[in-house]
Amino acid sequence: MPDRLPQKLRSDAKDNRDRILDAARALFSADGLDVPMREIARRAGVGPATLYRRFPTKQTLVAEAFADQLHACRAIVDEGCADADPWRGLCLVIEKICELHARDRGFTEAFLSAFPGAPDVAGREYTLKAVAGLARRAKDAGRLRSDFVLDDLILILMANKGIHTRSTDAQVMASRRFAGLAIQALEACPHHAPLPPAARLATGAPAGA
Repeated sequence: MPDRLPQKLRSDAKDNRDRILDAARALFSADGLDVPMREIARRAGVGPATLYRRFPTKQTLVAEAFADQLHACRAIVDEGCADADPWRGLCLVIEKICELHARDRGFTEAFLSAFPGAPDVAGREYTLKAVAGLARRAKDAGRLRSDFVLDDLILILMANKGIHTRSTDAQVMASRRFAGLAIQALEACPHHAPLPPAARLATGAPAGA
């Protein structure tokens, strides 16, 4: 029996960690990053001491909770930068990142706030620097308007964060259309492609209005 005790403790510790992260993701996504740590501990079914032992600060908890999303964000940017056509690559980045953020409001808030000193800051900076390089190439190709600045991407993400609908599917649908509108606004010489389908956001409005 004593030989099995350390393994059981390690298993319990992992279960606690997983429950904390699941609770944090759910609460951050629903209520933003201002959720008290005690509420996260309560939702996870652990004591505050256990929570702080695993995650000494909210910054470390946020970074770990959204590590997968940050990796996905980086993969999207790498895919866009690898495209031989920088404008097409930039469009892909805007479309996919908007959709990623539409699926998880907590990640949007974490990405935009970027706690100073948090482990995810380097990943965020990598993403923004890579997009800045892609944007320069798109400008040089004459496709991206010359007055675009990186803050415009942050502005797009902030606006995208404001989309609230009855379901995740509707939110993603609305986000795709918003991204299409944003891309058209950024194009230097617009050749407007059809927008993605509109999400029904205004109840009682006639179709097509």
